[in-house]
Amino acid sequence: MSDAFDVIIIGAGPGGYNAAIRAGQLGLKTAIIEKRDTKKLGGTCLNVGCIPSKALLHASELFEAASTQFSALGIKTGAVSLDLKAMLKQKDDAVDGLTKGVEFLMKKNKVAVHFGAGEIIAPGKVRVVGEDGTTTDLSAKNIVIATGSEVTPLKGVEIDEKQIVSSTGALALPAVPKHLVVIGGGVIGLELGSVWRRLGAKVTVVEFLDRILPTMDGEVSKQFERILKKQGVEFRLSSKVTGATKSKSGVKLSVEPAAGGKAETIDCDAVLVAIGRRPHTTDLGLDRVGVKTDARGFIETDHFRTSADGVWALGDVTHGPMLAHKAEDDGVACVELIAGKAGHVNYDTVPSVVYTWPEVASVGRTEEDLKKDGVDYKVGRFPFMANSRAKTNHETDGFVKVLADAKTDRLLGCH
Repeated sequence: MSDAFDVIIIGAGPGGYNAAIRAGQLGLKTAIIEKRDTKKLGGTCLNVGCIPSKALLHASELFEAASTQFSALGIKTGAVSLDLKAMLKQKDDAVDGLTKGVEFLMKKNKVAVHFGAGEIIAPGKVRVVGEDGTTTDLSAKNIVIATGSEVTPLKGVEIDEKQIVSSTGALALPAVPKHLVVIGGGVIGLELGSVWRRLGAKVTVVEFLDRILPTMDGEVSKQFERILKKQGVEFRLSSKVTGATKSKSGVKLSVEPAAGGKAETIDCDAVLVAIGRRPHTTDLGLDRVGVKTDARGFIETDHFRTSADGVWALGDVTHGPMLAHKAEDDGVACVELIAGKAGHVNYDTVPSVVYTWPEVASVGRTEEDLKKDGVDYKVGRFPFMANSRAKTNHETDGFVKVLADAKTDRLLGCH
């Protein structure tokens, strides 16, 4: 006989576990399912994404500051050396502490946690298959899909998490590569590329489009590229990687113009494939109950409701920015709707940040968006070079750009 719940949530990432917490707070009998083989909650963000990357970004910033900036500030340290093993350990320790915190929150809110792969086997019924093959059947009035996203593969460049790595492998390289090639000039590639550049690697970014951070404001993107070049990052824009050959000595990448043309070879020690992420919506039994997905695998929703009665979806499996804090808001709003309340997320105010140095932040519309939609707007800019605190901190790269409605001054975007 299956256990009966008000809500079953498949996926214990930021969207899933926040949905579970809110469900518990609202008095709903709740179960959450997580298939990660480490049996740790928190999803990609907490285990192999946002959190460990921020730990390495912070540590590498301090390492670079101690190596190149302290003496100019009158701080004499002597020779600075890297203990990579210790740096990786403090990253892992931070992750462990936070995953334990999520476990505590599940207990506090009386959420039943099941480890294994969850699959919808019939309307209102979910089967959990454990690592050892044992099965547990659960039933609920409402099923929430919060399975997140996975690394998008690149044809001809097979990830082995050793020489050719995804973001997961890039968080645990056993040594600093002499030359790291990052395929993809988006947030993940630039953040992790920055980490390894600070620690001593030569970093080359290969991007298919003609600029980095293509979803951000164009002016921000162009200036940020100039800043990263000054820091030593090399760029191959409007270029595509068509193949990779591994050997004991490293990796040879075949790179050619995005529009087609003569290929060239880039030799490197390691490759990071960071061309984006795709929704994880396979092997969930969605077809079995009539949940519709589009050609890219995203679940079609209307206020988190799918095409199947009693099945909801949130976070990276739905359209919109693949951001942990967006998924968290989704989780709360979705469960509030399930409970008959007025759950809502204003996606126009979801911020996005690239945690490089300098950091790049954005909220609202870009100038390109406004031009495309024919919106009459005005622009305000202020350079950090003219900011007193930025001058005293020797951090004068960058600017603030505000976009407002030309008639009403309503804030439309800030970058």
